[in-house]
Amino acid sequence: MKSLLIALAALLMSCTSATSSQQKSPDMQKNAELIASESQGGANESGFRIIKDEKEFLTVIKGGFNFVEEGKESTINYPKYPKNKKVVLYNLGSFRSGSHTINEIKSISVKDNVLYVEVPAGEPSGGMEIQVLSNPWFLFAVPADYQFTSVELKYSK
Repeated sequence: MKSLLIALAALLMSCTSATSSQQKSPDMQKNAELIASESQGGANESGFRIIKDEKEFLTVIKGGFNFVEEGKESTINYPKYPKNKKVVLYNLGSFRSGSHTINEIKSISVKDNVLYVEVPAGEPSGGMEIQVLSNPWFLFAVPADYQFTSVELKYSK
């Protein structure tokens, strides 16, 4: 019984020490900036890519607003390219129904070269839904010094 308590205590200590190695600070919420979120236009598979410059940024943004008449484009206020930040385009994949757009980033953290992005969980709409294929995506900015090789969404209430 004593050895079981010792093993349980050791397991608890190892779990609490593992979470302290994350890059997370109180102002991290301010450092994550949601730039754009669209319900259509993303890739069929989930994944991310880092936007390298303002030209690529504008190409992505203008592609999301694809229902604009030619010549009327100057009336749209496109988001500005964030300076001194890393811009990430994240494709959520393909869905058959429901709304999957991201409206808020609750927090971000980096652990073991993985950027964890916490977003609110979608509310089920209930009832019958029309089956509509959607390929949602969103664009967000993180501090430029963040080093990561993959992005993972964490849904929370």
